[in-house]
Amino acid sequence: MNIIETNGLGKRYRSGWALRDCSLAIPEGSVVALVGHNGAGKTTLMNLLTGLIEPTEGTVSVLGGQPAGSSAALDAVGYVAQEAPLYQNLTVGETLRVIANLNRRWDQQRAQDRLAELGIPLNRRVRKMSGGQQAQLALTVALARRPRLLVLDEPLAMLDPLARFDFMDTVMTAASQDGLSVLLSSHVLAELERVADYLILLARGRLQVAGKVEGLLAGHRVVCGPAGESADLTGRLPVVHVAAADGQARILVSGAGDPDGGDGGDGGLPEGWRQEPAGLEEMVLGYLREPGAAAYPAPEEVAV
Repeated sequence: MNIIETNGLGKRYRSGWALRDCSLAIPEGSVVALVGHNGAGKTTLMNLLTGLIEPTEGTVSVLGGQPAGSSAALDAVGYVAQEAPLYQNLTVGETLRVIANLNRRWDQQRAQDRLAELGIPLNRRVRKMSGGQQAQLALTVALARRPRLLVLDEPLAMLDPLARFDFMDTVMTAASQDGLSVLLSSHVLAELERVADYLILLARGRLQVAGKVEGLLAGHRVVCGPAGESADLTGRLPVVHVAAADGQARILVSGAGDPDGGDGGDGGLPEGWRQEPAGLEEMVLGYLREPGAAAYPAPEEVAV
């Protein structure tokens, strides 16, 4: 079953298209990293998935075919926005009671147990909590709704390294114990590499990369050699991005194997050149620096 499915999805505002021609099929149980520069369309995509806005074109469904924003979808999708909006003047306990009255699905005991484990007292006012504690409270509220899909919009942006680690540890524990699917938008690539098994990369409102992380990394490589000799080689390769420093070039290439179609060794490269596996961060940054690069895989190959 696909937890998220879109076909030709797009959203236009007065200023122009925020997202266009986005087609995805993401299997249930995935932990999905959503990356892209500011203004790439990430928040627009998440708002479409949660039913906060309606598409201008195309279709979007969640939870195996439920229309985004439908009653069935809203009951089973948890959403934590970037600024973790909370009632600052309420205590933690009062916050739980208010939100419980607004939701048909609510597990009060789970919420209280989580907060107790985190050492967050119910009588503490939200405004007196640290950024990390507020983020954990927002996550607790989302998890207490017992969602099947958890959507997180830049939840790590304002957290220190320890708070980021603790937050992601909570997310991964919930994903493992509850079979929860997670869509996480973040600029903290190191955290995403640690937890994600699926990647969506947007640039300028268009899908650039989508697929399982393991398969994407297998489908990319880095070719290294003298920068002054790179022009001829780049003409023979499906290049995503070229970086040069200290006389050495690093060429991010889509497609496994060597330039002559060999077994992936260095035999097809000129003397002085070698190739090595691509890391997630280098692959992501390559596409972000070259948003005009061809989408990988091709749109008709995105579905799994």
